[in-house]
Amino acid sequence: MATEGSKTAVLAAIIGNSAIAVAKFAAAAVTGSSAMFSEGVHSVADTGNQTMLLWGLNAAKKEANADHPFGRGKEIYFWSFMVAVILFVGGAILSIDHGIEAIRDPHELDSPLTSVIVLLIAIVIEGFTFAVALREFNRVRGTRSTWRSIRDTKDTALLVVLLEDSAAMAGLLLALIGIGLAELTGNPIWDGVASVAIGLLLAVIAFVLAFETKALLVGEAASRRDRASIRSLVLAHPNVTAVGRLLTMHMGPSEILVNLDVDLVSDLDDQAVEQAIDEIEAAIREVLPSARNIFVELESIRG
Repeated sequence: MATEGSKTAVLAAIIGNSAIAVAKFAAAAVTGSSAMFSEGVHSVADTGNQTMLLWGLNAAKKEANADHPFGRGKEIYFWSFMVAVILFVGGAILSIDHGIEAIRDPHELDSPLTSVIVLLIAIVIEGFTFAVALREFNRVRGTRSTWRSIRDTKDTALLVVLLEDSAAMAGLLLALIGIGLAELTGNPIWDGVASVAIGLLLAVIAFVLAFETKALLVGEAASRRDRASIRSLVLAHPNVTAVGRLLTMHMGPSEILVNLDVDLVSDLDDQAVEQAIDEIEAAIREVLPSARNIFVELESIRG
């Protein structure tokens, strides 16, 4: 299941982006800025995306049943993938198209100061939501590098919020630069260029999200370190002589399925075998608390 920190980051992003979207569209209507319009679309897309993530987080908490025997933890991966699709189609393509239109048919901006004021306010609000997401991300990444943590994370809800907020901050700066250059040079084409740049930025973020989420959606194993820990821990059991096939799969951000084959020493009675299996499962859960479903299969029992 997703962490509470993920839900906090998502809720903060929904509130912040909703307020920012209204301000951006109001400024776009007053000034006619293409970059400001693109930023408004960006904020609407972010708000819708984060609403879907919130839905996914709640759905992932539902208990296992006959139809979903391993629970619905993977639901958050589906909605995270949908975010990537919508971010590309509804954000990137629309912003690029609007920017190209503004470059082909540039027009003077009305009241550019209004856009600048709105963008500065948006930067402050977006900075707060970004700080919340970054705090939660740093809490779980530990000593790993940021890029390594992005590649390794299984909490796609937190990853989506972090990358979207990063793109939002960069997009605000691009819009500010575009409007500033248009005003300083007297050439409104810079406003359209900023809109295209924002669209390209969203496309890159959407690609990264889709790539990272796809692997988890189709079934990704636990990390190499976790698999090695499980194998060495099981081999350390006094009644285990060998560990055969070890299969793992993430069923959610904090839920892992574990299936392994073990060889036990000879001459164990049924009670001793059951006790050994219980001890193996307990040991695995101790080193890997997210291992919710553990299946231990006996390769051979001699005696």
